[in-house]
Amino acid sequence: MTDRAESGADTATSFREAAPVKVRLAYLLSRYPAISHTFFLHEVLGLRARGMEIVTASINRPDRAVKDLPAVEAAEAKTTFYVKDGRTWAAVWCVLTTVVMFPGVALRGLGAVLRLPGLTLRRRGFWLFYLLEALLVGRWMKREGVGHLHVHFGGPVASVGMLVGVAWGLPYSLTIHGPEELLNVDAYQLREKVRGAKFVFCISDFCRSQLCQLVPAAEWGKFEVMRLGVDPLILTPSHRSGEGERTLELVCTGRLVPEKGHRILLEALVLLRERGVTLRTMLVGGGPEMQALRDFVAAHRLEEQVTFTGALSHAATLTHVRRADIFALASFAEGIPVALMEAMSLAVPCVSTSIAGIPELIRTGLDGLLVPPANTCALADALETLARDGRMRKALGSSARQRVIARYNLPLNQELLAHGFAEKMEGGGA
Repeated sequence: MTDRAESGADTATSFREAAPVKVRLAYLLSRYPAISHTFFLHEVLGLRARGMEIVTASINRPDRAVKDLPAVEAAEAKTTFYVKDGRTWAAVWCVLTTVVMFPGVALRGLGAVLRLPGLTLRRRGFWLFYLLEALLVGRWMKREGVGHLHVHFGGPVASVGMLVGVAWGLPYSLTIHGPEELLNVDAYQLREKVRGAKFVFCISDFCRSQLCQLVPAAEWGKFEVMRLGVDPLILTPSHRSGEGERTLELVCTGRLVPEKGHRILLEALVLLRERGVTLRTMLVGGGPEMQALRDFVAAHRLEEQVTFTGALSHAATLTHVRRADIFALASFAEGIPVALMEAMSLAVPCVSTSIAGIPELIRTGLDGLLVPPANTCALADALETLARDGRMRKALGSSARQRVIARYNLPLNQELLAHGFAEKMEGGGA
């Protein structure tokens, strides 16, 4: 296993001077395009720009109507194969004809489902549905003439990917992010998915370490760290207004779900108010916790301080982050959040939690401040430190941007990823 990001700018330069990477494969994603996973789009477009031929499939339709998508996403939606495209009878007919035309494929897939260990009857029923989707995906791959499948995340979409591999006899690979699949290894059958994969890209050293627990050391060579990133040439810092007497702005982006720790952030704001520190706070994102968080804000009289924007486009989200004085992410469970990378590239000082791969991204005290998860007092202390020290905010923001340029630079990491695919697929063959 190697960490290709360590190879640095010289390697990236040599890659750019080399011939395009000749690889052809299919990407299977849970939902594409999607506001919450814009890095899918950036990765697919970036790899195509580097000579790879990628066709895309998605289990679910986009999270917005095609007419509401930006032009580049709408173009992707028009060429993506959707497993759940709303045409139920057409899907049923395709499954039935596949079973008749390729009975061995269906039997191999069914055997794989029946052999999975530790499944309740209900969960095995879900896997039978995954098998039906796998039959559709494999049939689509045959039409496209593509012989390798790559899947992001290790949850249900990887269940479909694994069954495509078993049933159709096609190699598949994974990019594992976490945290859900790493916290629920048995529930997600992650061990079986990893064992069956030809290779696995991990977004962090922490992620790789968790996968190493699942298989014998002889198989660890299939794991390779491939870091995500953002483009620092696009995400450039803006000039912020002078300190003066103005209220500082704090921004937090992400779905409003329990694991993102928004409740802890709001509790920290209550503590800060008691200490005489006020941060005008914007929570960007939607989700099931919205009403509970609004109720907390009302109960603690934070309405004039906290704004909920709901889900916004990526561009609108970045507009808010760009003008922030502090970016906070109080998560309990993460992989390595792209949202943190974006804020760092914009030179916005970040406060986050010392979990999973985040300490690989942010060196506390150098590139930002990290605190223990679910520790309201520690989070309040870190926010207060930044609120009262403009020089520290500037220094941490500047260092954070340099950290992204060096290690989480999207163009560089896409070069590394393209060549990683070429090597793992033996120069383009599956």
